[in-house]
Amino acid sequence: MTTPPNASLRAACVFDAYGTIFDFGSAVRSRAELIGESAATLIDTWRTKQLQYTWLRSLQNQYVNFEQVTAEALDYALETVNIRNAALRDDLLSLYHTLEAYPDAVRALTALHRAAIPCWILSNGTPAMLEAAVRAARLEPLLDGVLSADSVGVYKTDPRVYQLAVDTLCVAPSRIAFVSANGWDAFAAANFGLSAIWCNRAAQPIERLPGELRGQLRSLDELPSVLALPPPVTLA
Repeated sequence: MTTPPNASLRAACVFDAYGTIFDFGSAVRSRAELIGESAATLIDTWRTKQLQYTWLRSLQNQYVNFEQVTAEALDYALETVNIRNAALRDDLLSLYHTLEAYPDAVRALTALHRAAIPCWILSNGTPAMLEAAVRAARLEPLLDGVLSADSVGVYKTDPRVYQLAVDTLCVAPSRIAFVSANGWDAFAAANFGLSAIWCNRAAQPIERLPGELRGQLRSLDELPSVLALPPPVTLA
């Protein structure tokens, strides 16, 4: 774990959503009995194609919202594992709106809330998708709002997405701690100028991308100490 060199990160904290706060694999795992041994492959393929489609559509200037991208990626993934079940397909898409929150994300958000640090989500997801997920995970009291790439009609890693945080919070990019479990996202945010922290849960190799990270974690439980927050007060 590396620690940022100053306390300026405490102005605000902005989180990626899928893979950082919300467990994108939880929808498939909740239907594992129906899907069987293909569940892990389905999770990986769905997520990989979802990300690929956002990048390719951005490069081609062919934007559609994240709900459509997620559905098209799922269709590809289901065909890959030879599952043809329209009801299951619709069920999985519905469950994507109510993904489980990672326990360490809930703990980190709780600690930041207690320290009166504004917390936002900045995601490719549509506002409706993000608001539904936040409600389902009961995170409304811990978040100040959600920012969606849908408002600029392009996906991460386009700088216009990260600019949303700057424009909304009205502070210098360096005073915004951006936290993502996606290495490519963290490095893009760092290259933009945000104080980016990578929650590298899977212990992946460092990305060969432009941008200098301000911190790298294995769990969001480490985030309060990286942001130099005081420990919670324990009453005797």
